[in-house]
Amino acid sequence: MKPRQIIVLLIAASAWLMSGVALAQTYPTKPVRMIVPFPPGGATDLLARVVAQKLSESLGHQVVVDNRPGAGGTIGSRLMLDAPPDGYTILTSSVSTHAIGPHLYAKPPYDPMKDFAAITELSSTPTVLMVSGTLPVATLKEFIALAKARSGQFNYGSSGVGTQFHLSGELLKLQTGINMTHIPFKGTALVYPDLFSGQVSMLFDTLSVAIPFIKAGRVKALGVTGTQRTPTLPDVPTIAEAGVPGFSAGLWLGIWGPAKLPRDIAERLSSDVAKLLKLPDVKERLASQGMEPIGNTPAQFAEFVRKENETWSKVVKAAGVKAE
Repeated sequence: MKPRQIIVLLIAASAWLMSGVALAQTYPTKPVRMIVPFPPGGATDLLARVVAQKLSESLGHQVVVDNRPGAGGTIGSRLMLDAPPDGYTILTSSVSTHAIGPHLYAKPPYDPMKDFAAITELSSTPTVLMVSGTLPVATLKEFIALAKARSGQFNYGSSGVGTQFHLSGELLKLQTGINMTHIPFKGTALVYPDLFSGQVSMLFDTLSVAIPFIKAGRVKALGVTGTQRTPTLPDVPTIAEAGVPGFSAGLWLGIWGPAKLPRDIAERLSSDVAKLLKLPDVKERLASQGMEPIGNTPAQFAEFVRKENETWSKVVKAAGVKAE
């Protein structure tokens, strides 16, 4: 390469970097669009609206929620691929869109790491592993031993093929060597009657839904999926504590920008979101939904999601699960 060509390239690179710095220094100057790839009323939408309201105040410009549901969150997520990397279009997504969904397709609709810029993890929601109250077990170790003794005779329900609750069961099978059959339902609410009667042996579900049945003695809670016990069920150990080291399968939500989003903008948004997640009214709202606020840095969130993709891609492959 000739010296003149090198100089031209250096000038162009410098101009690109300076434009990014200038953009970050003036950001924002207009409303921000927050895409939610799920219908209104769900957990992701509810949290997105809380964040959008508070973030509008800190940014000085309105953050507008734009619901774009379909294909398990894929349609809305794909909109980010064509969005300018200027911070005016961001995405609120979940473990299903950025750690599980892409691995269910022979030709993934996007790369969850390369096609997006991590901003922050919003929340983590531990789920709980329950078994039918008809089973003669009191601990997870006892259930695993019984399932091995009756190999192939137990089953577990979920809210559908490829969902996080389905794959949590597959992860448990993979890490313990038990043999159970998956039975998909159209929502976990439909699983409970069969779980009560013993026709379904096991179910993963959110704490907010499961707790009434646990307290009523209709089901037995054997472990929570988070990395630490939850104050809601302080006597229930984590699954890792209960005998499956390294098991972690909680639900999480996060915010992303388009690929090549300037680092300064990502850090500004991450910092503002972290602050609003500490507000008492926001913490109270999240707690009512069983969510734990996170608010980490872009680098921390990216590393967390990288590990999540490693885990769930292995589970999907081992179970042979494909998108329906």
